[in-house]
Amino acid sequence: MFHATMRSAIEGARTLAQLDDLSRTIWQAHAAETVTDSEAQGLAEALHARRSAIREAAAPAGIPLGRVTLFPPKRLQRAPERSAAIERRRRLACSGPMPPVLASRFTTGQLAVLRIVGDEMARNGACGLCIDAIAARAGVCRRLAQAAIRLAEGDGLLTIQERRHQGRKSDPNVVRIISREWLQWLRRGGKKRHGVAFDAKAQTGGKGRAVMTPPSAGIGCKTVRPTDRGDPQRQVVDTELKRGCREAAGDLDRSGQTRILAGGGAGRAMR
Repeated sequence: MFHATMRSAIEGARTLAQLDDLSRTIWQAHAAETVTDSEAQGLAEALHARRSAIREAAAPAGIPLGRVTLFPPKRLQRAPERSAAIERRRRLACSGPMPPVLASRFTTGQLAVLRIVGDEMARNGACGLCIDAIAARAGVCRRLAQAAIRLAEGDGLLTIQERRHQGRKSDPNVVRIISREWLQWLRRGGKKRHGVAFDAKAQTGGKGRAVMTPPSAGIGCKTVRPTDRGDPQRQVVDTELKRGCREAAGDLDRSGQTRILAGGGAGRAMR
């Protein structure tokens, strides 16, 4: 009677907790010699088979089938116009984002990504944009943007600070440039490109600052003097040395003074 009741209860169990309670009851009855060894062994095998069937049918709570994460899948990032993205990528790469010695290590798309990073470094002292924003501004895909930043990190040109959070979405990484040549390049070219003067102290501890200056400050090397546009033919140049009043009065009796026109012709001046 007990054996038949336990077998029917095992077949009707729907959760692992119910099977655990039945298993405890069976072995307590075996200790009290209510069931024989063979009957207890048969009930234990039935429990094991039912437990395996329940585990196979159970799905992870909160995670859809075929997924390994709770977060929604990322959408594929595509440019609205591929030709415009290619043009923007090439323009940024040709704008001189870094010294030629360093730029020779990277491709056109990678240089466009590093230009965006350099602009944020010169403006804010660090680049805190998400990888999707950097890729969209540079006209490349997010994978290429990640590869460019990791390659620059491997060459010792910049550092990447990860901001992970347990159980929730992480914040974008903070990228800081530590290359002296690159920082000097940004400090020199910052006034012409952005109207800001970059502080090279960012290489020590990552604490950089951008000081706003007028776009015209510090540009040019000479003061422009306008050209005299007067008519030189109407100007008369006196070739004789200036004398005192008495000598000048005595010269009135002499013949007409020789004067030279500015155009090169000589003539007599009227008294």
